[in-house]
Amino acid sequence: MGKTMAINAGSSSLKFQLIDMPAETVIAKGLVERIGMEDSIFKLEWGTDSVFKLIQPILTHQAAVELVLQHLIEQEILSDIKEITGAGHRVVAGGELFKESALIDEQVIEQVASLAEFAPLHNAAEADVMRAFKRVLPDITMAAVFDTSFHTSMPEVNYLYSLPYEYYEKHKARKYGAHGTSHRYVGRRAAELLGKPFESLKIITCHLGNGASISAIKDGKCLDTSMGFTPLAGLTMGTRTGDIDASIIPFIMKKEGIQDIDAMVNIFNKQSGILGISGVSSDMRDVEQAAAEGHHRAQLALDIFVNRVQKYIGQYVAIMNGVDAIVFTAGIGENSKETREAVIEGISFFGCHIDPVKNDTRKEAIVSTDDSKVVVLNIPTNEEVEIAREVERLK
Repeated sequence: MGKTMAINAGSSSLKFQLIDMPAETVIAKGLVERIGMEDSIFKLEWGTDSVFKLIQPILTHQAAVELVLQHLIEQEILSDIKEITGAGHRVVAGGELFKESALIDEQVIEQVASLAEFAPLHNAAEADVMRAFKRVLPDITMAAVFDTSFHTSMPEVNYLYSLPYEYYEKHKARKYGAHGTSHRYVGRRAAELLGKPFESLKIITCHLGNGASISAIKDGKCLDTSMGFTPLAGLTMGTRTGDIDASIIPFIMKKEGIQDIDAMVNIFNKQSGILGISGVSSDMRDVEQAAAEGHHRAQLALDIFVNRVQKYIGQYVAIMNGVDAIVFTAGIGENSKETREAVIEGISFFGCHIDPVKNDTRKEAIVSTDDSKVVVLNIPTNEEVEIAREVERLK
């Protein structure tokens, strides 16, 4: 029994949930945004409808951690911070060092920081937040939960690129994937809903949000995933290109007079994808509205997004030699019945069919017809609970 903090730190943000374990009940949740700026925003929610919001300078992640813990006491959510018995930190990149979650000590923190080249916007901040929590709560169980660890079960045939092998040997240039905590959570939850062992199923999980990835899960392990060396590869995303021919990089740089490779990578990460194609927005809701009003490029962006999802599902059905269930999750996957219907409609050959009545939901549900050979599910992801579970497992 105890209360566990599930923490997700970004370069300028800190998202958290306080969860009562093992009941898995959310006690409070919140977000610190714009860390490092004079108008940082802190928001805390608890109970039925209690909300506290503060705008003030929060210049470091250490200050953000201290503010969160201070207000958990001041708002009487906790009577003492010692009620917190565990903390789980989401870490984007674990490289090949971490094949599973790890108890945090100074060595682990240093290793997380050393992997920042694989996730420069995240790992450094995550290491800072770990140190901050260690200073305030040195004796609690603290675990690093890695986005990449679920994907470390991929075989070489799926994680290696067709580059000179020495680049992998010397520099660890390979596919790592992302969103692993989400894929693992919804995959396990799908097995529970189907009443079958996770280890006996072939599942394709579609984490479709502003960042999007698809994983092939066979016998309870990740066989392949769409994101690559970084989260830039794979599907068309909100602002990311997804898969492209690498030769287009020098081609565009020459044509556009771009000298800095980092500027080119920034374009691929922040100005491309659904935003770049539609010219409207990176938000699927805005693009859907524009498409409904006859905006050609908005409709094209939607069609390309669906097309890429279908292609990856097709690949993964092939390499697993079948599929038992397809799961939709994350912002678009959970909330856009139109996207789910469009994706499945185009792959009905595999024996999956959407029930329009069941599909009219944003909640956890089986949304396929009763006679579908492949079950289609909508499962809201809960990475925070998955993180808290890992803390409990390591206690």
